[in-house]
Amino acid sequence: MTDVQFFTRAGPFDLATIAEGTGAAPIEGADTARSFVDVAPLETAGPDDISFLDNKKYLEAFEVSRAGACFVEPGLADRAPASMTPLVCDQPYLALALATRMFYPSSAPEPGVSDTAHIDPSAVIGEGARIEHGVVISAGVQLGKRCHVAAGAVLYENIRLGDDCHVGAGATLMYCLIGDRVWIDTGVRVGTQGFGFAVGPKGAVRIPHTGRVLIGNDVEIGANTTVDRGTAGDTEISDGAMIDNQVQIAHNVKVGRGAILAGQVGLAGSSQVGDYAMIGGKSGVANHIKIGTGAKIGALSGAATDLEAGGTYLGQPAIPIKDFWRQQAAIRRLLKQSKRT
Repeated sequence: MTDVQFFTRAGPFDLATIAEGTGAAPIEGADTARSFVDVAPLETAGPDDISFLDNKKYLEAFEVSRAGACFVEPGLADRAPASMTPLVCDQPYLALALATRMFYPSSAPEPGVSDTAHIDPSAVIGEGARIEHGVVISAGVQLGKRCHVAAGAVLYENIRLGDDCHVGAGATLMYCLIGDRVWIDTGVRVGTQGFGFAVGPKGAVRIPHTGRVLIGNDVEIGANTTVDRGTAGDTEISDGAMIDNQVQIAHNVKVGRGAILAGQVGLAGSSQVGDYAMIGGKSGVANHIKIGTGAKIGALSGAATDLEAGGTYLGQPAIPIKDFWRQQAAIRRLLKQSKRT
């Protein structure tokens, strides 16, 4: 059960409303007027909760769960206990996400400006904004409607944020233009100078970075992630990209629409991540490398060459996943042979 000290819960909702909001289908004969108060994991859910099953690894927990209803794929609905109403859908985890948004809807921040915030007179603050303790908003900043800037954040000169954005505590934004409904978490750095040097006879000479960071709509950037500005051009993050905590995005990188970058991913300068590509945790992409549309890179991998659209890759360097597992099998065979000799 979610702690209501920290999160405000809506509802309850009846089964028919939940089904309509998630696209899931209750099994025939289900009581669609039955009411539910929360979402919960299979192990802890009770009769008034909705849960989900999207991995057969948890099938045993599903079969003994006390959840009153559960999002489940069509082929597994008949394994539900008698006390549970299956909600049949192709993507149970997506249905859970939609249901959770019903029970815990986002709300506009309470408007107000802290007396301890430092706001330059030339800054434009949109209607309904919330500016918290110790925030610094510099000259020429444009902040959209209903934005929330948390304590200690610093917005440097002339940056622009659209409507309904969130800037987390201690975040720093500079040299950037940001769209609507962008979530920037605690400690994020956007627009920092990139790692660019020319090596001469007397050592490294820093290259001034005179580009910007352009961030589209509906982007999320996790805590302590860094997005460097471009050198001469721009670093770009397109609409709907989801970026986890502690990610490094170097100068002039292009991140496509709906791309997903897991924690501690590193994108070197001028690399490109295609639309809807997915990169697993602690993976890296070398400079100037292109990751194709919809490509998937497994965790702890390193992309040293361009990767084609739609493929799944693994390893260092990252190769097609089937080739990776063939290599692993060949290595195991060689080890067995070496032990026999």
